[in-house]
Amino acid sequence: MSQNLRIATRKSPLALWQAEFVKAELLRHHPDLAVELVAMTTRGDKLLDTPLAKIGGKGLFVKEDPLDAFVSNHYTHLDQLPDGATVGTSSLRRQCQVRAAFPARQIKELRGNVNTRLAKLDAGEYQAIILASAGLLRLGMSDRIASRLASTLSLPAGGQGAVGIECRTDDGAVRELLAPLHDPDTASCVLSERALNRHLQGGCQVPIACFAELDDKGKTLGLRGLVGSIDGTTILRSEIEGPRENAEALGIELAEQLLAQGAGEILAEVYNR
Repeated sequence: MSQNLRIATRKSPLALWQAEFVKAELLRHHPDLAVELVAMTTRGDKLLDTPLAKIGGKGLFVKEDPLDAFVSNHYTHLDQLPDGATVGTSSLRRQCQVRAAFPARQIKELRGNVNTRLAKLDAGEYQAIILASAGLLRLGMSDRIASRLASTLSLPAGGQGAVGIECRTDDGAVRELLAPLHDPDTASCVLSERALNRHLQGGCQVPIACFAELDDKGKTLGLRGLVGSIDGTTILRSEIEGPRENAEALGIELAEQLLAQGAGEILAEVYNR
């Protein structure tokens, strides 16, 4: 007998692409499954004039090309921008790192879906913008990527580049359907990154960055973390490694190292803005 499954998704082209991707993977593993996409508008989609950091909310993201992308019609790399050039991004994580590395650049808030952001760049509102590489690749826009920002310059957000699926923990039937889509390596990395973010009480829009990687043998997990002041004057960094089975504990331990450096004070200032 055919099963029915409904997937809720935002209406943006990228969200719909990812939902269609999940749908296709489900149908590949379960040919008799009937899958319906239910598009919806979120609060963040409606409040386009409000910085995301003031909206709040938490979500789950589940890695393909986790790096940030530098997008410009006239420059290839961020360091080529002249002093005073305007760089667009809504991410406090990106803002603090760009300001720390290039204090002479001007950061301007950039909201909207990928197409909207690119249109604003093309209209001359910005000299460059920073987006997630994975989103541009999924939308077939790899030609818009002038260069990828090294993680030493712009450490990614936890879970960036991974496709995420949320379901009710007590829904055994759905969890069984989703099981073939589970990638253990991605899960270990995201588990560690999310543990750090959760221990720092961070949401999607805070100046927190973290990036986990497995070694060639897939047994050791290395995690780098960062917390920065929005103006870029203070950047706290730390890193740790250990057995992948301790992924969550490694994330918590690294968060504690950052807190010991003063991360709590920086984040409290952000939350109280």
